Formats: sequence, C-alpha cells, structure tokens
Amino acid sequence: MIALLRLLPSARCLFDEPVQVKVEGLRSRQVVTMKARSTDEKGVVFSSSATYRADGSREIDLLRDPSLSGSYVGVEPMGLLWSMKADALHKKFQKPCALNPHVVKFSVHEEDREDRMLAEVTNERLLIGNGVSRVPVKGRNFQGVLFTPPEGPFPAVLDLCTLMCEKRASLLANKGFVVLTWISSKLQSFNTKSLFYLHSPIPEVKNIKGVGIISRSKGGEIALSLAAFVPGVEAVVWINGCSAVAGVPLYYKNQQIIPPIPFDLSKIILTESGASMINYTLENPVAEKNKGSLVPIEQAKGRFLFVASEDDLCLNSKVYMEQIVERLKHHGKENFETMSYPGSGHMLEPPYGPYCTSSFHGVVPHVVLWGGEARTHAAAEVHLWSKIQEFFRTHLIKI
Repeated sequence: MIALLRLLPSARCLFDEPVQVKVEGLRSRQVVTMKARSTDEKGVVFSSSATYRADGSREIDLLRDPSLSGSYVGVEPMGLLWSMKADALHKKFQKPCALNPHVVKFSVHEEDREDRMLAEVTNERLLIGNGVSRVPVKGRNFQGVLFTPPEGPFPAVLDLCTLMCEKRASLLANKGFVVLTWISSKLQSFNTKSLFYLHSPIPEVKNIKGVGIISRSKGGEIALSLAAFVPGVEAVVWINGCSAVAGVPLYYKNQQIIPPIPFDLSKIILTESGASMINYTLENPVAEKNKGSLVPIEQAKGRFLFVASEDDLCLNSKVYMEQIVERLKHHGKENFETMSYPGSGHMLEPPYGPYCTSSFHGVVPHVVLWGGEARTHAAAEVHLWSKIQEFFRTHLIKI
C-alpha cells in the first residue's frame, strides 16, 4: 500500500493562499504524524508536526479532520504552516527578498517513527505572482523596491517597512496595487521623496484619489506624520504603532519637527525565556510633558484604518489607538475605523507564515516578546489581510 500526499488545488501557489492538504492510501483508522519543514534565507530551519487519524476511507483531510496532538490540536487546515517554529530560540522567519519563494516540505510518517516516511510533497509558495515586476528604486536618503502588476494602471500604496522585508509589498501588488516598499537607513527621517515618486506621472500608477500607506510599529508614527503634513495621502493602514513619535526625533528637511518620547529601559521585564517585555518602557504620550511629541493627526485629510493587537507585548498599541481616536473625535473627525484583535501579538503580517513569539528588536537592542497566542494570531492575520485590501480598494479607487 502506497500513501499519497496531495496539495490542492496545486502544490504551487502564492504565499498568502491556503492549500488543502490531503493524504490518501492509508490503513483504515491509521494514526500518522504529519510534518512541515522549511529553511529561511538566514539558514534557520522551521518545522511543525501534528498527529492525525485516517477515516474509514483511509484518508486524512486537514479541511475537516482534527489534529490529535502536536504543534496544534483541532481542525486547522493551515496549522502546519503557521505553527512552524525555529530550531533555535528567538528567531523570526526571514524572507527579505520577494524573488525567492517560501519552500515547504510536507511529509507523512508512521506514528512515532520519524524515520518511516510514507509520503512527501513540496509546496512552493510564491511572493510574486505572474506578470508582477520588481524594480529597485534608489533616491537621496531612501531606497526601496517598486512592485507593479501587469496591465495597469493601478492605485499606489507606500509600504513603510521598518525591517528589510519585501513580503507584504509584493503580496499586496499581486492584489492589484502598485506598491513601493520604502527602506530608510534613518527611521527618524521624515522623507517624502517616496510619496512624490508614487505621485509622479508614471504610467502604472493611477492616483485618482491619492496614495495609500501601510505601516506597522515604528512605521506607524511615520505614516501618521506623512498623513498630517503631506498632501495627497488618501488612505492609511496603521498597525500596532504609537500615537506619538517614540525614541528618536522626527526630522523633515534636516530639521527636527517633533521631539521624541523617551524609552525608560529600567522598565524592561525580563522573562525566563531570555526575551523581554518592553510594552511598559515608553512614557505616556498624553502626559502633559509629552504632548509635544503627539502627531497632529487631526490635520490629515485622508481615511484611516487603525489596527491594534490586544496582546501586544512590544507596544501598548490598543491604548495608543484609543488615544489617536480620542484626539480625532475631539477635533470633530470621523475619518477613521478601528479594529482590535484579542489574543494577537505585535507582528501582524500577511497570513500563513510561521508565527513568531520572540526575536531581536531593531530599535530597542534587546530580544523581545511580541505577544499573542499562535492559533488566535494566525486567524487575525487572515482576517486583517482581507480587510486591508478592502480598505484600500474602497478609498483609493474612484468608481
């Protein structure tokens, strides 16, 4: 008897697309261990495993069948992907370049016999879809990569990526947006050149209603500032950021325009894992002495989608979201909507990547906990990714 492991509709798909994992040709009620394994671009191995029991038809279908034990339990069709963990502590899955697909090896093994593999299949998860172009862009004080879908023109989005990663930008381009992922060597630099680039008369861009911005963490305050000070910003997605400028001053044309709120590193909470909780280290933005650091978001003309994770251990993002909303309401503004995800952590990303619990922080030089429970966080990523696309289509495309 030969087992067959299948990925439907195809073993080759986009990174953010689900696949149906099926095993056929097992013994009736046979218990097996299913595994997923991948190596990121830093050479770190990520893996997961789950135990399943075949039905009377000698099949396992992850769309309907529950995992009995392992990296997760219950019915989780994409559980083998999001539950993958690194083989070393405090490692985040690295996929900085969109040209390289996320390659995952799925396999089926005899129960408790890793050396007895029954079937294997390779899932090639692409970050760039057919016809999408990737062009490096370099200007004074900024560099980035422009992703353009075929047969435009399309609305334009600026991805304020504070880490070297093209994943979100390329996947958003697959959905029908021209996306410039902006990578600055100076996070505190208030640089408008990337916005002006998207406003320029290049044929792929259709800026009928202005430019969109997507951001997370440190990029959130930069997105708020661009919306407040620069015309033409029509729609902003702010994910787990701050209501004020944090840590380092904000500069525009080599002049400081907003002073920062300092971090109090004595408030870092070290855990047994060696990772730290830093969500209490930033002083209160709305305290009287810090109000000069708040971004004057009421000056913005565009629309906002504010997203906060309720178990964010990096920033008090839900509190900061509430501060932003309160400020907008105080000024009579209704140009926003909010979303809050219980049980999710700081690192909300496009779905189906390995969930990260802790890694080195690029701004605060510590290994930090990001928060969230893996299953709940993964579900939040699926929901949010769809919401982001809907938000940009609604506010960037004139019907």
